[in-house]
Amino acid sequence: MPKPVILAVDDDGEVLRAVQRDLRQRYASTYRILRAESGESALETLRELKKRDEPVALLLVDQRMPHMTGIDLLAKAVEIFPDSRRVLLTAYADTTAAIQAINEVRVQYYLLKPWDPPEQNLYPVIDDLLEDWQASHQPPYEGLRLIGTGWSPEAFALRDFLGRNQVPYQWLDADTNASARAMLTANETTSALPVAILPDGTHMPRPTPVQLAERIGLTTRPERPFYDLIIVGGGPSGLAAAVYGASEGLRTMLIEREAPGGQAGTSSRIENYLGFPTGLSGADLARRAVTQARRFGVEIVAPAEVTGLRVEDPYRILTLGDGSEVSCHALLIATGVSYRTLDVPGVTRLIGAGIYYGGALSEALACRGEDVYIVGGANSAGQAAMHFSKFASCVTMLVRGESLAASMSQYLIDQIDATPNIRVWPHSSVVEAHGEHSLETLTISQNGEQQTVPAAALFIFIGAQPRTDWLAGVVERDANGFVISGAELLHAGERPKGWKLDRDPFLLETSVPGIFVSGDVRRGSVKRVASGVGEGSISIAFVHQYLAQVS
Repeated sequence: MPKPVILAVDDDGEVLRAVQRDLRQRYASTYRILRAESGESALETLRELKKRDEPVALLLVDQRMPHMTGIDLLAKAVEIFPDSRRVLLTAYADTTAAIQAINEVRVQYYLLKPWDPPEQNLYPVIDDLLEDWQASHQPPYEGLRLIGTGWSPEAFALRDFLGRNQVPYQWLDADTNASARAMLTANETTSALPVAILPDGTHMPRPTPVQLAERIGLTTRPERPFYDLIIVGGGPSGLAAAVYGASEGLRTMLIEREAPGGQAGTSSRIENYLGFPTGLSGADLARRAVTQARRFGVEIVAPAEVTGLRVEDPYRILTLGDGSEVSCHALLIATGVSYRTLDVPGVTRLIGAGIYYGGALSEALACRGEDVYIVGGANSAGQAAMHFSKFASCVTMLVRGESLAASMSQYLIDQIDATPNIRVWPHSSVVEAHGEHSLETLTISQNGEQQTVPAAALFIFIGAQPRTDWLAGVVERDANGFVISGAELLHAGERPKGWKLDRDPFLLETSVPGIFVSGDVRRGSVKRVASGVGEGSISIAFVHQYLAQVS
């Protein structure tokens, strides 16, 4: 952390040099002593310090300067550094200026020039003020900061991205945080929210997740042109495959569109995963898996999107979102599934401003004491309900069916039944969402009757669909986009069209030799974390068999 700053300001060069000399003699080991010869120059220095998030402990300012008096300077300086201690200097007793300084800019002390000897007339005053400042000063956060407004969809997208990628950051709400507003004013970025402030002081107005990822050091492009194994999808299945592939000597890269962990990474609590009797969060599972994968040398590229695939034997060639290409001998598709959209009036407009797909765990604290609604009746919805019940006044689950029994694990049903601030409304659905800048109310239909209720947040878990358009024309899929594999590819005993090897497809192999599939994106898979991990793990055995046959 940089030393706190003491800034001396005086238009008289001789006096300014004397002030700087005396301050350095006493405080240079602990503080950085800066000087400015005018109010305008001082403000420029203060804005630059604010931009770099360097603290200013004390301002020692001459009153009678041309163009801008000391009081005028301090009035503007206090907007930039409201907690710094302020001392006014003057050449003779000026009671009017002293009273004005105390009343208008809350100056803490008024000093006469000359102050010789400093040991008697300067240092005791400065010592006392600096001790007071140190007692109340909180060292600035030195990592990534994000400034925005609470109901901004762009800000939510960045917060969600950083949280899911396990990047530490500090969130500052420009509507409620005076320090955040001061930083924006100092850098003239008040109209370009959200703003990311990097540790080196660089401001990034309205960055996309990919732009921010590149600046904070995440790997967004492959380091090599070729790999033994490329895994597309960073959920539990893809991460398990990456661990086993790399640990068994394959040069392995994993490409993830959003953040490692996939949809499971947004789960607030997974309580039926073997080996964790007290449960663990999806984020914790993802963090452990990513650490394990990297320890074995897996290259994780995220965020990055695969947009195309072609086969030029013996290579499988992927096209990425930026137009670049990367190739491999074996490819594993583990892209999982995404939540279906809720197609009712008002929802799309309020995404990220009170309406969210998936758990959006970063919004839990914002729901404290509020009414929260959840659409869906599967395990992910139940886990979210339990999580938000710790913060919200009331959590209402809107379920199309008669009960939760058909789609949710019994342990979760029992927990929900035992939680007093969770209620389940069967035969219900959202008809419309209302709100000008953020979600305010919902119109809900239950048993054919409609009612409009106040709502702070709506979380949507309504089934899932695969994102496999990039496989079109290459890999065989069903009508819903799920990838077909193994024996299901055999039609009346015939192998898939274009199949060139003298064997049937392996259990998790697709219609193209050397391209495998695991997890939720595979047709017929069991939609459970443990199942995805198992399929990802055993897929590597088939990858080895394929590579041995074609090498």
